[in-house]
Amino acid sequence: MTRILVLNGPNLGSLGRRDPHLYGSATLADIEACLHRRAAELRVELRCEQSNHEGTLIDLLEAEVDADGCIINPGGLSHVSIALADALRTFARPVIEVHLSNIHAREPYRHTSLTAEAARGVIAGLGAEDVLPDRLITEEGESIGGELAAAAQFTADGGNEDERERGHGT
Repeated sequence: MTRILVLNGPNLGSLGRRDPHLYGSATLADIEACLHRRAAELRVELRCEQSNHEGTLIDLLEAEVDADGCIINPGGLSHVSIALADALRTFARPVIEVHLSNIHAREPYRHTSLTAEAARGVIAGLGAEDVLPDRLITEEGESIGGELAAAAQFTADGGNEDERERGHGT
């Protein structure tokens, strides 16, 4: 069975209360419940974790030796954490980075994501409200949660070594 590690970084535990004009009213629990429902349909095992601490996220990546891939919303750490980016590279399995808001349409310091350089792909700006709960994950990988299906398919196919060597994968 495919196993995906889902990591959420600082301040994402307060989704639903924090800046709803940017992030919507869905809570992290709402998003995770939807991911779990769709993962069960795809027969994918999920481990969802949230931490406000960079080191804890790194520890989770280092400890998760059985995961076939990782979906991460590193929050503000994406813009500043070389250590987390290095841990994602060391994870050595497909990584998909997700941001609920469009980081490229926000403050200039948010336009660069250090962690995205370690990801197979990035999904940003689609929010959660419009896709919860019925379209969060599609088998074709067509919506915000499609990273789960895409990551599951990518790991099932064994990834693409040529892409990793060119720096397009993890």
